[in-house]
Amino acid sequence: MDLDVIKQDVQAQLTEHRFAHTLRVVDTAVELSKRFNESIRNAELAAIFHDYAKYYNQSTMKQIIIETDLPNDLLNYHHELWHGPVASHIIKEKYGVETTDVLNAIKYHTTGRANMSQLEKIIFLADYIEPGRQFPGVEEVRKLAQEDLTKACWMAAKNTTMYLISKNNTIYPDSIHAYNDLRNQINGGI
Repeated sequence: MDLDVIKQDVQAQLTEHRFAHTLRVVDTAVELSKRFNESIRNAELAAIFHDYAKYYNQSTMKQIIIETDLPNDLLNYHHELWHGPVASHIIKEKYGVETTDVLNAIKYHTTGRANMSQLEKIIFLADYIEPGRQFPGVEEVRKLAQEDLTKACWMAAKNTTMYLISKNNTIYPDSIHAYNDLRNQINGGI
């Protein structure tokens, strides 16, 4: 699979702003992969495709969720959570990507989940800390990412959870499970 061709396909799906974000996520994922000895190729693939379905219309995403093995409980939460799982399904079908780790990194890049692989953590974190992101707490997470992937992911999950609570938003269960699991990894268990 030629990464330049994939980038062109992805660019056609996204706004100019979102594609620039995607390229920054790719660069950040590559940097994290080098730092934490992960497959650069898998990180590039997952990062390039992570927002592939970001601008699919809601009815199309809903139909894909209903008609596939994606969890239907997604439909009970904000549609912003749908694009990762939908993209994972589309990438597998359209591009023939079969690597479970890559597909899961795309699927869970917004919510995280318990027992994330190293690649999943890298994509989750790269999306959060890419250089174009500017919000309270991101610099602290960027600093943590220099040394400890799990602690950086935990802090990102914590910040996101606190933000959602401050806005009175619901929190998808995978996000809560990710936070708890990352916390337990850091603290050596319960």
